Amino acid sequence: MALDGTALIEECTHRSIALLHENLGPHGFLAARSTDKAMARGYDRVFGRDGALCAIAAARSGDPVLIRGARRTLVSLAKHQAANGQIPKFVEPAAERGDFWYLGCIDATLWWLIAIKLVDQATAGNSEYRHRARIRRALAWLACQEHPLIYLLQQNEASDWADIMPRSGFVLYTNALWLYVKKLYRLPGMLLTKQHANWLFMPGSHLPDYKRLRLLIHYASRRTANRELYLSFANLSFWGEEGDVLGNLLAILMGLPDDHRRRRILNTIAVHPTAHPGLSVLTPLQQDSCQWRPYMARHRQNLPHRYHNGGVWPMIGGFWVLALAAAGRKNLAVNELERLAQANAACDWRFTEWFHGVRGTHEGMAGQTWNAALFLLALEGLTKKIF
Repeated sequence: MALDGTALIEECTHRSIALLHENLGPHGFLAARSTDKAMARGYDRVFGRDGALCAIAAARSGDPVLIRGARRTLVSLAKHQAANGQIPKFVEPAAERGDFWYLGCIDATLWWLIAIKLVDQATAGNSEYRHRARIRRALAWLACQEHPLIYLLQQNEASDWADIMPRSGFVLYTNALWLYVKKLYRLPGMLLTKQHANWLFMPGSHLPDYKRLRLLIHYASRRTANRELYLSFANLSFWGEEGDVLGNLLAILMGLPDDHRRRRILNTIAVHPTAHPGLSVLTPLQQDSCQWRPYMARHRQNLPHRYHNGGVWPMIGGFWVLALAAAGRKNLAVNELERLAQANAACDWRFTEWFHGVRGTHEGMAGQTWNAALFLLALEGLTKKIF
């Protein structure tokens, strides 16, 4: 028997909490339910970004077991911090080893720092004091990635959550998180980071004095077709206007746009209906695009409307609900939360990693832990501020 909206949300809440318990190991939250497929694909590990998001949700749950799991997750990531301060992309508990990806996984460090603060705020904990030396090293490592006169983090391609997408240079998703880290840790230059991000990722509104930044903006502003969303990235003479939904939602939640720009972003995303909320990009990169990379076709994983290139992620759907609620669009947020519950319920509560962007078929790993985490955060975000 199909559940009505309220009952569906309640059921998804119970099942989300249960999944967090199921996927909590001795070293913290694993990326997905432990199956042969998950182990073969390396999802039986503590990931920096996944683990941090799960820790934030667990800390707000009020469940003592999950709260302890949140702290274990942060400790596991901290334990394998590199000497230069970088937090690993993931930790292999069995091998007691951290992995740092090919080109430097920049967002694991950002999410770990955010989780340290938010877990402490939710639990009156002392993680920040306990990890103070590691926090200093992590912030120093990030500061070394910041352009000294543009105040934004720089990165190579395929080195954040969208690790088979060709975003490089100055990336929106990464710098939305950097803005929030600066706010949480009261770092200098926060307003300059915000100002320069708005100039660069929404080109045409301002031409700064600094000629290097001015040239970056000049290239993009002359030929950018999409004026409603922030660019996904900006590099010298090339940029991303595929419509990075997660980057734009995080920009809203972390305080980058003004009210007018926030409305434009939300309205633009809202007119792209999908079977479930959480579209990754509005205009997938095609194989004849100058930005296409051979690695995107490996295992046919990132072809158009798949995975990061136009797949639908319930995790992103959670941020969509959070952004709507933060903007005061509570009725739409509740409706989208119900659709998010439907996504997690699909295929007998599979908690599917992602869906095909056109066909709506379930893809990726089952029992994805951050699906549960983002559903719980989205639910609480209807009445409380999360970020």
